[in-house]
Order: sequence, then C-alpha cells, then structure tokens
Amino acid sequence: MRYVDEYRGEAEAQRFANAIRQCVTRPWTLMEICGGQTHSIIRYGIDQLLPPEVSLVHGPGCPVCVTPVELIDRAIALARVPEVIFTSFGDMLRVPGSTTDLLRAKSEGADVRMVYSPLDALGLAQQNPGRQVVFFAIGFETTAPASAMAVWQAAEQGLRNFTVLSAHVLVPPAMEAILSAPDNVVQGFLAAGHVCTVMGTWQYEPIAERFGVPIVVTGFEPLDLLQGLHMVLTALQQHRAGVENQYRRSVRREGNVPAQRLLDRVFEPCDRQWRGIGTIASSGLRLVPALAAFDAERRFDVRSVTAEESPECIAGSILRGIVKPVACPAFGTRCTPERPLGAPMVSSEGACAAYYRYGRTGRAIASTEPRTPRARPRTTPRTSDP
Repeated sequence: MRYVDEYRGEAEAQRFANAIRQCVTRPWTLMEICGGQTHSIIRYGIDQLLPPEVSLVHGPGCPVCVTPVELIDRAIALARVPEVIFTSFGDMLRVPGSTTDLLRAKSEGADVRMVYSPLDALGLAQQNPGRQVVFFAIGFETTAPASAMAVWQAAEQGLRNFTVLSAHVLVPPAMEAILSAPDNVVQGFLAAGHVCTVMGTWQYEPIAERFGVPIVVTGFEPLDLLQGLHMVLTALQQHRAGVENQYRRSVRREGNVPAQRLLDRVFEPCDRQWRGIGTIASSGLRLVPALAAFDAERRFDVRSVTAEESPECIAGSILRGIVKPVACPAFGTRCTPERPLGAPMVSSEGACAAYYRYGRTGRAIASTEPRTPRARPRTTPRTSDP
C-alpha cells in the first residue's frame, strides 16, 4: 500500500538492526510511550531484532489502560441514569470497573452507544433534545482537541443536554513521574508521533534537559521505530540528552498551534489518578470554570463514587515499565481479552493485549530489572513533582 509499504521494507529494517548492533556497547533500557508503538513492536518482532543489551519496556501511553477504576465506575453510574444516553469509543465498553463494565450495563438496560467521534455524540444531543447525552472523553493530547471542539460547539449552540466525562491525560507529566520514581529503569524514550503532531516537541525539551535523557519522537511503522531506536541508542552511547524528531513527515517543533489554542480555551490542567499508578500532578484535563456546565461529573453529581483497584492486576508495574505483562501470574489464565482483570488486557493498545495476541507468553522475557544505573534528575525535584 502506498505510503505504508515503504516503511515496512525488510532490507531497510535489517540495515537499521545491524546499525543498532554495531553502535551498542553496553546495556540500555528504553521505553516506548505509546500503546500503538507497543503493538507494532510486538507484532513485527522489532524487539527480537535488537541485541541482548537493549531492553524495551512499555509505557503508560494507552489512554484506556490508564483510566482508573473509579472513573469507569462513575461512567457506569452515569450510564444508568434513566434520561442519559451515554456515548463512548468502543474500546472503553469492556474495560472493567470494580464490579462490572459498560457493556454489561448496556445489557442490563442502560442506553450506552458507541461513537467514533465526540462530534457524533454532539449530533445525538441535537437529535434528542429531551435526553441528556454524555460523552466519555478519553485519550491523550491526540484526541483532546476533538473533545474540546465538541464542548465549544455545544456552548456556541446553547445545547444544555450535552456533557463530557473528562478522562483526558497528558504525556509529559507521566514521563516526569516515571523518571522521578525511585525504581525507575528507563534511560531513554520513544515519544508518540501522533501526540507530538498536535503538541509539538517543545514540551519535551525541559524533561530531556532536567533528567539528562534522550527523547526521540517516532512514528508507528517498523522502519519508524527501528530508526527511532537507532537514534536514541546513538545518543545514549554518545552521552547526549535532548529531543530528536524521527517523524518529521508529520511533527513540527511547534505542533498544531490552532489545536493547542482550542485546548487552552476549553480545558485546564488538573491532578489525575492513573490506573495502577496513582495521582500524577497536573497530568489531566478538566473543563475551565466558564464551561463547567458541560462537566458530567458536576451536573450529575457522581464525584462521590469511589473504587479500589484490583489487588490481582499488576497494571501499575506494567505501565511504569517495571515488569513485562507475562510477569503477571494471572496473564493468559485468569486474565484474558474475553475475561480481563485490567484494562491493559482488553484495550486495543494495551501491552498485555499485545503479548497475548501475538503469542508472547515466555516467562524468560518477564523481568525488566535495571542493568545500569537509572537516569536521575540533574536538579532537586520541585515539591509539586509527582
């Protein structure tokens, strides 16, 4: 297929793999942030092309995976309100809450509908003036502008039957939390190209400088990832920190400025709880006070709904890159895509789902114990840091 095949060439892939083997002289641990990158790496066996000194761990870049149980329970509570049409992307419907999921709530009579865009949900609000339409707004900076546009249009049109349950999260604070953790093993990052298409690369520069790590923005095809790995490993070998852009066909340093301006008009940063990880300061997006009328949690007063994470699911350790999915005793037995214990097994971008789908069940790849000293901050972390 044009514009795809040229990024999947076997000869070029082997050339990058050989270049990586030639440049690496010591162990390194790298993290790809995005769940889409994780699936490409496992699907195409990119990790198996790398020398044994290079360990890839999988980050918290799956928005479905990091949505906490508490927020899923609030979504289910909203869906069960009689006058509500609850809308969501399809991959959220089977994500387990504390006792059930949205698909089960639908089977029990809740009006839960799958949509492909927040503007689809806005259309339902226009078509059903006697019903309240709630959109489950999940995703990183990639999908947040579409949610912002839906809220902005609802305000412009004076629609009072449309609200959003915001679960939007931000990548840079998560990276800072990972690097600041005492058990961190990550020494370099592959950053997500689609996020940076919207937000640019400038937000990553202070992180690279503060923690002394290389960050390379990549795409999602095999050659994108292999070239990005070569770039970050070369930087590590040369003791260079900073941000580089492999995905230049889509990403610019400044990003999509109109989209960023829209986000600033509609959302503001807030502390956000991440599934299995805990609260990360300023890592989420909530509606600005002027648009609080479109906040579903406020309108339907579900903020009192709380829940605890499953003690059996080790999603937090997986999302922080401490262990691989197959280290979980429940992987592939008590936890499968049909009966998941946690979101990483059911999401189309989840690391557990990738390992299960592509047959990576060997226990030998379970550990990600650090083999070299982890990257440490160059300065004392601020008190507001996670």
